[in-house]
Amino acid sequence: MNRYLRVPATLESVLIMEFNQKLQKLRKQKNLTQEELAEALFVSRTAVSKWESGRGYPNIESLKALAAFFGVTIDELLSGDELLTLAGEDAGKKEKYFRDLVFGVLDCSAAMFFFLPLFGQKADGVIQGVSLLVLTELQPWLKISYFVVVIGMIVTGVLTLALQNSTRVCWTQNKHGLSLLCNATGAFLFIISRQPYAAAITFVFLIIKVFVRMKKH
Repeated sequence: MNRYLRVPATLESVLIMEFNQKLQKLRKQKNLTQEELAEALFVSRTAVSKWESGRGYPNIESLKALAAFFGVTIDELLSGDELLTLAGEDAGKKEKYFRDLVFGVLDCSAAMFFFLPLFGQKADGVIQGVSLLVLTELQPWLKISYFVVVIGMIVTGVLTLALQNSTRVCWTQNKHGLSLLCNATGAFLFIISRQPYAAAITFVFLIIKVFVRMKKH
């Protein structure tokens, strides 16, 4: 009798089956479409399609939901290597979310320039603190530049927070660069026009952003 028992071909194929193949098999066993599975898990059909095509993995919460829905364990769904890949992707998403949150909140905070007395203006020989909306003793081109930079920061911040799940390459690759550009331009303008408070705030924002951006490397 042969001492070495060969694993049956059918069982062997299941053991080496990857997550996307397992998910397809489990879904078809329940006679579900991708859309029906997506509705049951409260995710988009695009997400299910992505998982089944091998172009990505669900996050931890979705993975738990999948395991509970099909009555299997997470270990049965994913191999050791796939679990490591998922953990890496999940950590990367959390880092991305944190960076976007920092950049978005700081940029939206630029709205303070419109309402807080952060700009110096001479009135009757005395320098008073005024907001950007009240600032009048300034050359028109410079005030317009202030408005453009501050509004640019606010709009960039709102978009960064609102489009955190966007997969558009153009936006994901350039949003932080655009934020840094608006921020650096504002700091430069405030410095050369001798507005120390506004310059200090934008410079601090810039340092924080650079630190957060470098941290990902």
